[in-house]
Amino acid sequence: MTYLAIAMGGALGAVMRALMISGVTRLLSAQSPLFPWGTFLVNVLGSSLMGMVFILAVERGALSETQRAFVMVGMLGAFTTFSTFSMDAISLIQQNAIWQAGSYLLASVLVCLLGTWLGMALTRAVA
Repeated sequence: MTYLAIAMGGALGAVMRALMISGVTRLLSAQSPLFPWGTFLVNVLGSSLMGMVFILAVERGALSETQRAFVMVGMLGAFTTFSTFSMDAISLIQQNAIWQAGSYLLASVLVCLLGTWLGMALTRAVA
């Protein structure tokens, strides 16, 4: 049952990622065509949600093991994407957009860590 929950969550997360990345790219590409805003925002949102779900699942025990697997491993695992993040960075480097690549790498790591921490802190305060 757990593997089915992961598969269902993964399918949902992958579709959510594709929709969000394509929507954000359409909205923001004119302002900053070299910065991969879609992947960046997906990873920040996913990191924040992961922090929230972690608190609910682990500290509060509000989710069953199957629910936790559906959301954390399946949905959020497929929603966020390290491989796309890596390809975006390599693509920027290959385009000789070194400043954009460096800022993307640094901002992604720092803001995603901050998002996870804020998600955990906010959930602890509210739940």
